[in-house]
Amino acid sequence: MKKDLNGYIGVFDSGLGGISVLKEMVKLLPHEKFYFYGDSARAPYGERSLKEVQDYTMETMNNMVNHGVKAIVVACNTATSAAIEMVRDVFTDIIVIGVEPALKPAAEANDGEILVMATENTLRLDKYHELAKTYGNHVNVKEVACNGLAQAIETGDVDGEEVRVVLHKLLAPYKGEVKSVVLGCTHYPFVKNAIREVLGDDIKFYDGAAGTARQLASKLAEAGKINNEGEGEVIFESSKNDPEEIALYETFLNKSTD
Repeated sequence: MKKDLNGYIGVFDSGLGGISVLKEMVKLLPHEKFYFYGDSARAPYGERSLKEVQDYTMETMNNMVNHGVKAIVVACNTATSAAIEMVRDVFTDIIVIGVEPALKPAAEANDGEILVMATENTLRLDKYHELAKTYGNHVNVKEVACNGLAQAIETGDVDGEEVRVVLHKLLAPYKGEVKSVVLGCTHYPFVKNAIREVLGDDIKFYDGAAGTARQLASKLAEAGKINNEGEGEVIFESSKNDPEEIALYETFLNKSTD
C-alpha cells in the first residue's frame, strides 16, 4: 500500500467492480486524488461468509486510514451490506460512504417489473431487505443471485463466452418479463451489453454509481475537505500484487459502462 495517502480518497472493492463507481467520482470530482484498492486475490466476496467479508473489509479500512486517507468509499455492495455499520462505528472521524442497489430510483420510475441482480450475500443480508421493504412495496420486484458473474467479470473479458454463458443461465427465464434491471453489484455495469443480448435492447438499467459520487461530493463539501483546484490523480493497487492486474484496472477505468 502506498505509504503516504494524506488527502487521498480511498476506494475499496472486492475486485475491479468498484471502478464503475470510481469512474463517476473522477468525473464529478476531477481535482481529487483517489487511491483504489481491489482485493482481487480474494474475490468475489458475494459467496464468502459474513465474517470473512467483515474481516477483509476492516483489514483494508484500517490500512487506508493508517496511511492517511481523508475519506473512504466502500464501492462494493456486498462489503457495504456486511460491514458498513461496523466501519462507521470504528472510524468515527472520517467520511465513510457505501453503495446500495439502486432500487429506489427504479421503483420511482415504475416502468414495470424490476429485476434486481446482486450477489447472494447482498440479497440475503438485512440491508437489502430493509431497502426492498421501503421502496419495493408498490412495484413487482424479482431478485436473482448472480453466482459466478463477478468472478467471470474479474477475468477482464466482459464480452467473452464465460460471461455470456453465465448471464444466459441466470437471465433467460426473465426475458420478456422485466423492463428494468437494478445492477446491485458494482461489477455488473461493465456487462450491460451482454445483459441486453439476453433481456433485450429496451431494458432500463439502474445502478448507484452516480448517486454515490454525489454523496461523496456533498460530504466532502460539508466537511470543508473538497478540492476545487489542482490536478487529480488515480492510484491503483491490488491484493494480487500483479502488474497485469493493475493494467486491467487502468483499462476498466477507461471502459464504457453505457
